[in-house]
Parts: sequence; structure tokens; C-alpha cells
Amino acid sequence: MRNPTTVEQRIDIRARRFLATAPAGGAKARLTEFIIFGLKQGWACIFGATLLAVLMAARLWYPDTAALARNDFLTVAAVVIQILMVAFKLETLRELRVIVLFHLVGTVMELFKTDMGSWSYDAEGVLRIGAVPLFSGFMYAAVGSYMVRVYRLFDLKFAAYPRRWVTAILAVVIYANFFTHHYIWDLRWVLLAAVAVVFGRCVMHFRVFRREFRMPLVVSFLLVALFIWLAENIATWSGAWLYPSQVDGWHPVGLEKLVAWFLLMIISVVLVAWVYKPQPPETGNASRPEVPSAASVP
Repeated sequence: MRNPTTVEQRIDIRARRFLATAPAGGAKARLTEFIIFGLKQGWACIFGATLLAVLMAARLWYPDTAALARNDFLTVAAVVIQILMVAFKLETLRELRVIVLFHLVGTVMELFKTDMGSWSYDAEGVLRIGAVPLFSGFMYAAVGSYMVRVYRLFDLKFAAYPRRWVTAILAVVIYANFFTHHYIWDLRWVLLAAVAVVFGRCVMHFRVFRREFRMPLVVSFLLVALFIWLAENIATWSGAWLYPSQVDGWHPVGLEKLVAWFLLMIISVVLVAWVYKPQPPETGNASRPEVPSAASVP
């Protein structure tokens, strides 16, 4: 694990002691890697999962007669979650800068998209900018939190990562297209082709427990976009926001939104890459069998 927080360092030490006698091969070893992979993913999603749980709880149990509007409650809850993440050292201040940037980038998009009628929020509460409740920015921040946390939890490295200035230009054009497609041609299919060209050769290396695995980076973009799409279905069901076709009755979000989330992943990766510069994998280290001892954890 790269640059763990204090809490993660303690968890990592205890986990390695517990797993020190785990088998190095066979079905049990593969099962161990799979379980640890799931636990690390869950830990990386802690901000988003907590926020999603609050959204669902508010939908099911928040009283309509409460003095505090539901949207305002969600904003307060999101702020508290973020404060606790930093206070309990689940996120570093360095990572918080990226998360705040995600928040700002997302809020700007929210202001424009709601004004264009792409989606809408309940007109309630005072903690809002125009038609956008302030908790909406935290949903983008949750994506940022996941990205920076998964980067160090899995010790990500990248073979053939494109030049960062090229990815920055691509991210700017993708972000601009979210706005300009309302007025001129929608370039999303051109941008998808550009993503394939720019990132097509890049392979992500990630460590779970003993083994290091590989995955084409574009595939990882798609998988994360799929999980965000699933979370979006839960969020719209909870009434956090609604697309125009859902106003008269909720139904699952269309699969075409996967393209938007896929492109958003490019913006996310580029933002994180400016904090954690992508590093190439160590040569000849695709399946290192040894497990560092607890004493070796910095």
C-alpha cells in the first residue's frame, strides 16, 4: 500500500499478521486475493457508500414535516461525512485538495445542466445555488475520494501511460463537450475514439495481497463507470435527483449514461494524475510472491 494514512497503516499491519500464514497457491490463495480485493474496494468506496446510504435512509425515513428540508439535511450530512473522513485520518489533506476540485468541477456542471433541463432536484431547502442543492457537489467528490484512495490502496502503476499534457487536453475537451453539445455537435463518439487512441496501450498494474495483476486501463474505466451507473440508479430511486423521463415515475437510468460516466472517468483520472504522478511498474515484478512483514510497513 502506497502512502497509507495512519488508520490504514494500523489496519494493514494487523491484516498482514493475520494473513501471514495464508496459502501462497491453489484455490484458497485465489479466494484470499478475491476477498481482499473486495474489502479494499469497499474501503476505497467508503465516502460514496456512506453518502449513498444516507440518501437511501432519507428517502425511506426522513419525515416530510421536519423543520430542516431534506436537501439541507443531505448537505449537512455530506459535510459531516467529509469532516469525519479527514478527522479520523481516512483521507489526507493532499487528497482533500483533489476531492474539493472534484466538488467544484461537478458543481459547475450541475448548475449548467439543471439550467438546461438535463435533470432536476426538488425545489426545497436554502443550502443551494440556484436550482442546485449543495449536496450534489459531494456526489462528484465521492468519485474523487474513490479515485485517490484506490490509487494508493492497490499501489497502482501504469505501463505506457500517455503524456500528462495530452491527457489534460483530452480531459478539457471532454469537459467542454458536456456543455457545448447543447449548442453544437455532440462529439462524444469522437471523444470515445480519442480515449481509445490515447489510453489504448496503457495497462494498469495493481497489487491486491501477494500478487500483482494487470488490466487494460480502458477496461478499468468501463468497470468503474458501470458501478457509478448502478449507484446513480440508487440515487435517482432515492429522489436525490431525477431525469426528465423519471418525473412521472421512476425507472432505471438508461445505459446511454454509461458513455457519460465513462468520459467522466477520463476527467477523474487526469485530476488524480496531477496529484499522484503515474509511475511505471517495476520490471520483472508481475507476480511477486513475498509478503512484506508488519515491521516493514513505514
